[in-house]
Amino acid sequence: MNWSRRSNYDYLSKGFTFAGISAGLKDSSKKDLALILAPNNSVCSGVFTQSSVKASCIDICKQRLRETSGFIRAILVNSGHANACTGSQGLRDSILATKELSKLLGCNENEVLICSTGVIGVPIPMTNLIEALPNLVDRLDHNNLNDASEAILTTDLVQKKIVMETVIDGKNICIAGFAKGSGMIYPNMATMLAFLTCDAGIDKNSWDQIINNAVKVSFNTITVDGETSTNDTFLAINSGDKIHKKNLPIIQEGVNLVCQYLAKSIARDGEGANCLIEVLVQGTKNDSDAIKIAKKITNSSLVKTAIHGSDPNWGRIISAAGNAGIIFDLQKVDLVIGEFVILEKGRLQNFNKQKVVSYLKSKMNSTYLQDDIVEIKIHFNDGNGYAKSWGCDFSKQYIEINSEYTT
Repeated sequence: MNWSRRSNYDYLSKGFTFAGISAGLKDSSKKDLALILAPNNSVCSGVFTQSSVKASCIDICKQRLRETSGFIRAILVNSGHANACTGSQGLRDSILATKELSKLLGCNENEVLICSTGVIGVPIPMTNLIEALPNLVDRLDHNNLNDASEAILTTDLVQKKIVMETVIDGKNICIAGFAKGSGMIYPNMATMLAFLTCDAGIDKNSWDQIINNAVKVSFNTITVDGETSTNDTFLAINSGDKIHKKNLPIIQEGVNLVCQYLAKSIARDGEGANCLIEVLVQGTKNDSDAIKIAKKITNSSLVKTAIHGSDPNWGRIISAAGNAGIIFDLQKVDLVIGEFVILEKGRLQNFNKQKVVSYLKSKMNSTYLQDDIVEIKIHFNDGNGYAKSWGCDFSKQYIEINSEYTT
C-alpha cells in the first residue's frame, strides 16, 4: 500500500481551509455550520441520493457542477435541518445562503455549493445562518477540519474523519475526508454527507471516474437499516500540481482507502450499534453478483438481530444470500464466521457453537476500533467475483432513538 494514515490533523490538503461554528441553528450550543474553501481552479465531483424526493440543495449542487464544469470554490454545510420538502422557500433559502457567502468570499455564486442535513420538512433558521456567515469565514484555517467535521453531525455519536498521505514523484500528496451518518443508511447513497479534499491536480473526467469507482466500493456498500434519504451527498475536490496519468491508480487507491474508512465509520456508528459487520463474498460468477449477495446479508434484519444477540444462527446468513436474486449451488458454498468454519461445500461442519457465541460476544463488548468487527466470509466456488459490504447489529436502542427522533 502506497498510503499511510496521519494520526493528527495539523497538516491537510495544501490550499484548503475549513471552519465549523455554532450558528444557533440547533436548540443546543453544538456546532452546526461548516465551510470548506478550496483554491482557485479546484475541480469538484459529486455523487448524490438516488431518491426521487430530493432537497433543493441537491438540485443546486448538480446544476452548479454542470454550469462550472466542476470548478467549485466553496461548500457550505448546515446540520439540524434537512430543508427538504420545504417547497419554494427551501430553494430560496439555499440560494440566499450561497449568494451571501459568495459575497464574503469574493467568488461567483455558482462556485458555492450547499449541503443540509437534519429533520425533513424543517426549513433552515435563515436569520441565524446569515448572521453567522462572517464569523464562519473568519474561522477558516487549514487546521480546522476537526471543527468542520463536528459541525455536520446529527445523531452521530462520534466524528468521522481521516487524513492519508503519500509521496508521488518526490511530492507529498494528502487526501483528507470527513463524513456524517448514523441512521437511515443503505447502499446507493445513504443518509450521509461526506467530503474529500486532495492536493493533486486531476482533470474533471479522470476525477469523476475515480470518485465513482470509490463510491462503488465504499458508500454504496454500507447499511444500517435499509433506508435512504433526501439529502445524501458526497463531494470531492482536488487542487494542485497536475498528476501524471501513470500515477492515477495511486490516487485511486488513496481515495478508495479514505472513502472505505469513512463508510465503515458510518456503519460502525449506526444508531444503537455495538459492532461492525463485515461480509466478504467470493467465488461468484462476477463482482456484481457478489455485491448483491453481500448487501443482502448485511441488510438482513434477521442477521443483524442474531448478531446483536450473539446467536450463531448461520441459517439466516444463507437464507439472506438465497434471497439476493442470484442463482447458486448450495453444495459448493463455504461459510466462515470469524475463524470458525460453519459450512464446507454445503455440508455443516462440527463447529463449537459456544466458541462462536463467545466470538460474537467479544465483538459486541469491544471498546476498541478494529476489535469490534464481526467477520462473515462466504465463498461460492463458482467464479472470480469479489465484494465486501459493511453493516451493524440491530439493537433495542435503535428503536428507541428513531421512535423519539422528532419528539
